[in-house]
Amino acid sequence: MELFPTNISQVDDRTLGIHWNDGVDSTYDVFKLRCMCPCANCVDEMTGERTLDPSKIASDVRPVDIVQVGNYALKIAWSDNHDTGIYTWIRLRVMAEQND
Repeated sequence: MELFPTNISQVDDRTLGIHWNDGVDSTYDVFKLRCMCPCANCVDEMTGERTLDPSKIASDVRPVDIVQVGNYALKIAWSDNHDTGIYTWIRLRVMAEQND
């Protein structure tokens, strides 16, 4: 079964929620989600090493815009003006399962 969200919502100022087509509900701390940005500004493309320093991200960072990218991902624009990260469904689901 291919996984995809059926509902994406801002649960509160600190939490993003996703309801998946298999009935699973996942929640994401928005600060942690911002820290896990997969873009080339936050991860070295050659080594895969995370280059983003979480201490440089405001603790009150929050999504200001969330847009679905095709049938495979979300693009999140953040209150710190960062907006280049594309979070695939697979990445989001794995992140949620690692936080369980």
